[in-house]
Amino acid sequence: MSTIASRLAALRAELAAQGLAGFAVPLTDEHMSEYVGEYAQRLAWISGFGGSAGSAVVMGTHAAMFTDGRYTVQVRSQVPGDVFSYEDVPKTSPAQWLGEHAQAGQRIGYDPWLHTAAWAKQAAAQLTARAAELVAVTRNPIDAVWADRPAPSLAPLEVHDLPFAGRAHCGKRAEVAAWLAEKGADVVVIAALDSIAWLLNIRGRDVARTPVALAFAIAHKDGSVDLFTALEKITPAVLAHLGADVRCQPRDGFQAALKAMAGKTVVVDPQSCVAAIFEALTAGGARIIEARDPTVLPRAVKNPVEIAGTIAAHVRDGAALTRFLAWFDGEAPKGELDELSAAERLRQFRAETNSLEDLSFDTISAAGPNAALPHYRVSTETNLPIRNDSIYLVDSGGQYRDGTTDVTRTLVVGTPTPEMQDRFTRVLKGHIALARAIFPAGTKGVQLDALARQHLWAAGLDYNHGTGHGVGSYLSVHEGPQRIAAAWSAQPGNDEPLQPGMILSNEPGYYKRGEYGIRIENLMLVETLHADGAERAIMGFKELTLAPIDRRLVDVGLLTADERGWWNAYHARVATEIGPLLVDAGEQAWLEQACAPL
Repeated sequence: MSTIASRLAALRAELAAQGLAGFAVPLTDEHMSEYVGEYAQRLAWISGFGGSAGSAVVMGTHAAMFTDGRYTVQVRSQVPGDVFSYEDVPKTSPAQWLGEHAQAGQRIGYDPWLHTAAWAKQAAAQLTARAAELVAVTRNPIDAVWADRPAPSLAPLEVHDLPFAGRAHCGKRAEVAAWLAEKGADVVVIAALDSIAWLLNIRGRDVARTPVALAFAIAHKDGSVDLFTALEKITPAVLAHLGADVRCQPRDGFQAALKAMAGKTVVVDPQSCVAAIFEALTAGGARIIEARDPTVLPRAVKNPVEIAGTIAAHVRDGAALTRFLAWFDGEAPKGELDELSAAERLRQFRAETNSLEDLSFDTISAAGPNAALPHYRVSTETNLPIRNDSIYLVDSGGQYRDGTTDVTRTLVVGTPTPEMQDRFTRVLKGHIALARAIFPAGTKGVQLDALARQHLWAAGLDYNHGTGHGVGSYLSVHEGPQRIAAAWSAQPGNDEPLQPGMILSNEPGYYKRGEYGIRIENLMLVETLHADGAERAIMGFKELTLAPIDRRLVDVGLLTADERGWWNAYHARVATEIGPLLVDAGEQAWLEQACAPL
């Protein structure tokens, strides 16, 4: 019996012991996080799936794995098809699937600390229609059978100093208090880890690649905050930083605090607060107002200090990436590199800045057919050599105290085919169209998405992921509420009108399954533009990412004069800002050639 099969057998035995016929397994934690600590990797443990978005349902004789189009190939390579069926989202969902497969009288379990109240309501409705029942478990059955499950991290909290944060946390807390007064509310529950980090100017090391600390917070209308975290994580420096108006409480006291809210009006974000939070507040007699976490929008709109910091971080990171590109150009044709060795060398270049705190996500180092997997994650089992006359895609980023980076470059080793050049140039044209966009105040990302896809559409092509996501300031590499995506992939709460100070990625792509993939990604800052005679406020983008794009993949004949002008201006800026940071004469010569005008 395989490892996954034996784990499923153990889980099914535990479900039977708890009187359950099935169990829903999401990929998240108690904070509805995208990236989670090792202790919360339940989906990976039970299924083998290593992607960043997915879920499963385990029944007595059947199990189903749910992923979207980004993971169609990956899920089949990681999750054994003899014990799991593969289900495509959004064609179906765990709740819908349960409504089609549960039998009358069955009790289906879910962990209320890992699902939103909306999900529980939807799943319960589906099951009720089948005369089945959704049951909140008091102990996660996977935890009961995961013998060597890691404990939650006890890494100390860290102060995010004012020279990086730009605003003192007392001012941020006062704004939340004023917001509560407008709502007529007493407190707001803040569960999202990056929201807590931003509000209190703290960071942590509890989740790989994302500098957050495991905690909950309750912010009060008087401006004070109760911070619930393992008290071992609070250092004297953090205690002094937080001050008397931030009370540190044991993390396991959070549920009791919610139940003690009788008679109070409590604001809860239904997107980031799990069902168990709603249940505890209801049990305690609180009046609940559902509203978006008040820190989400101000966190997304970077202040001048954060903007200056991210610009500095991108110049530093761009120099490291440029050094890697020059190195790669010399080493790859020798035929001795593979995906793992290339990713490690890129990490070393970033580390040599002496400012790198962590990567901002696991590097997507993808050669040949693996580059056709948009969210590929290299491992010793999947590691491919980087061959001549092929494409290599590298999507990577760094976490620096002054900013978070995310950049993708697609490189050719040897000679590209005409098809590769055509597809790359269409992606490039879309990238340029979005980068050059000028739009009125109030514009949402969904209104700009087609700019990036239009030249692919013209050839009957497209890509199955969003075009742009928000990015934090030494926080999560994926941050809302802003997003650039097609209407079909829009997510609740992620359609915020763009504002100056927001950071977004620009990353159109093309993927030919089994052969190669292309993506060009820069981060951009939304900024106000000024035009003579303008009758409305207008905005545009400023590139933050600075690194050469591979000119060998460009079919110059497909570019307009304006597109060539953008390319030349961008690369002139790369040469001007990155060149002085390269001390090696060979790297400087390579950059000069890479940035020469088309």
